[in-house]
Amino acid sequence: MTFQPIRFIDSNKDQSLFASTLRKRVDSYFRDNKISRNNNTAMIVKSVVFLSAYIIPFIVILFFNPSNLISIGLWSLMGLSLSGVGMSIMHDANHGAYSANQKVNYWMGNTLNLVGGSVFNWKLQHNVMHHTYTNIVDYDDDIADKLILKFNPHSQAKWYHKLQFIYAFLFYGILTLYWALLKDFVQFGKYTKQGVNRSTKEQNRVIFLKIVLSKIIYFGVFFALPVFVFHIAFTKILLGYLIMQFISGIILTVVFQLAHTVEGTSHPIPDERHSIENNWFIHQMNTTVNFCRNNKIISWYVGGLNFQVEHHLFPGICHVHYPAISEIVKATAKEFNVPYLENETFMSALKSHINAVIKFGKLPNVNEAIA
Repeated sequence: MTFQPIRFIDSNKDQSLFASTLRKRVDSYFRDNKISRNNNTAMIVKSVVFLSAYIIPFIVILFFNPSNLISIGLWSLMGLSLSGVGMSIMHDANHGAYSANQKVNYWMGNTLNLVGGSVFNWKLQHNVMHHTYTNIVDYDDDIADKLILKFNPHSQAKWYHKLQFIYAFLFYGILTLYWALLKDFVQFGKYTKQGVNRSTKEQNRVIFLKIVLSKIIYFGVFFALPVFVFHIAFTKILLGYLIMQFISGIILTVVFQLAHTVEGTSHPIPDERHSIENNWFIHQMNTTVNFCRNNKIISWYVGGLNFQVEHHLFPGICHVHYPAISEIVKATAKEFNVPYLENETFMSALKSHINAVIKFGKLPNVNEAIA
């Protein structure tokens, strides 16, 4: 598919008024309370906690080579922390929301390299394709078919998709491993061929070289350093690394799936003019779901990704402010009779995701939204 931008045609005055009213009210919240849209002390503390909990256990493994049981515990902590870095630090920074200082956003955004990813590809997939064209098949990679997984109602179902509710979570656990090994190279080629990547050939050579070098450094630190410098058994390092990746893969994939691949979301298809007749703000409200907004522990750990509605409407706002502005969004949506989709608990969101996965395993109906 050659990339052709989709236009959102806004022909409904009430929908336009909802968008403008909501923007004004959110702007007023920050202005009236004289607070920044970016990080605060709590965000900085969280960043220190997650980065420390990711880096320090690895240092302990290198210098003390603890027993297998303790080592597994440390790698598990790294898996939990890796997810925290991705959801709470890298994510905000690469949206330009972490700080008003773009140099800070640049360096905090590059914490993605610590977990084996490429900032360049991530911004194309997430900021451009996912946020602009949420839940639109062939545009939003988050709902694209992956290996033997099917996440939308429009692609052709295979016989094995009827069983994906059984095996899906196993594959969720290997997705970050695939990301570290191959995904960036696959995406780089795909986005370049499609025209999503609009860099020149010379720029792309430099970008590709940076991706290769970052992978060499990443795997060098995780495997060459402990094996050849600290003389730790390769099998011990490999086992720990796989445990870390599996834990992180499960957490990251499930958290992101609970926002879009659940019951109640729509999956619109553009017309022959590559247009969708809907206000973009309303499109986000129709395709995005919050979960357990009132659970402070989950909100802290997942970096506000349980407030996906607010994040999709205002990705330039740091997630520490989502609980407050969610009340503004919900009230404004009710006032304008716009859907505000949410699951109140984690388990209800997880159940909704499983039901959606089961439904997607059946033959597609191009006119069907999940209901």
